[in-house]
Amino acid sequence: MTLSFAVLGAGRIGKVHAAAIAATPGARLAAVADAIAPAAEALAAEHGCAVRTLDEIETAGGIDAVVICTPTDTHADLIERFARAGKAIFCEKPIDLSVDRVRACLKTVEETGATLMIGFNRRFDPHFCAVRQAIDEGRIGDVEMVQIVSRDPGAPPATYIASSGGIFRDMTIHDFDMARFLLGEEPETVFATGSVLVDPEIGRLGDFDSVSVTLTTRSGRHCTISNSRRAVYGYDQRIEVHGSKGAVSAENQRPVSIEVATAQGYTRPPLHDFFMTRYSQAYRAEIAAFIAAVGSGEASPGGRDGLAALLLAEAALRSVAEGRSVRVSEIAG
Repeated sequence: MTLSFAVLGAGRIGKVHAAAIAATPGARLAAVADAIAPAAEALAAEHGCAVRTLDEIETAGGIDAVVICTPTDTHADLIERFARAGKAIFCEKPIDLSVDRVRACLKTVEETGATLMIGFNRRFDPHFCAVRQAIDEGRIGDVEMVQIVSRDPGAPPATYIASSGGIFRDMTIHDFDMARFLLGEEPETVFATGSVLVDPEIGRLGDFDSVSVTLTTRSGRHCTISNSRRAVYGYDQRIEVHGSKGAVSAENQRPVSIEVATAQGYTRPPLHDFFMTRYSQAYRAEIAAFIAAVGSGEASPGGRDGLAALLLAEAALRSVAEGRSVRVSEIAG
């Protein structure tokens, strides 16, 4: 089966997904839409597809699925619109910044029977998948502790910070999903701290650039997350899972994995510079999984995973604001 895609949004993440579609067997990029015409035209020219309006994509019989890469405040509306149009939907995280709006959106998805997959691409990274496989095979026994380090090489522009929903909803949300992916139990309590150590402007916009989070499940398993908007040495992405019989970890990846030894010591090439190259394999595997999900009708991670990660983000925000551990049930209601 070949699935015909339209990419909605020709910005940075739209370009990443367009390239992933082009590189994935069984996928065909048929159209691109963007409110900024030159951006849409450039991406369409790169991949040899058409520029179409949202209205045209909605009614096009030859387009099976949409990939939503538009600003966050448009996600829920577009999900509902294309669910009603009978399209399969892949949407970048988050679905929305409001828990209530996400719930309303997912109700529409359920009513229409649409396939919806959320862009938590790290689940498809081969290194993180190998960590999960080691857990599933029982090689480290029962999971007890998870550590996740996720640090960007630099902070995004202030204009992005202002509309992002904040670091917990925008950046840590990936780590919340990864914690759920690895813990094997749902986190029930969240304790978070946040500081402004990188750029005072981020603080003036009401956000943090340096945060730590501890998630705890009912049985006592816990996950610690370390996020920073500044890692001068590259894109820092590490995971360790400690279990009753051992541990498994995924270290930082480099474009070239070599080590040079000289009289001056040992050196290795720098880390990947950002997510576009670090997770290139994950983005392709994600699209392949989405194609399979359209065939089976079962998408993972789906809308409920998007909601669960957002609930953890909201609990983290409340934890920082009130200086206490917050039960997820307080947010979920």
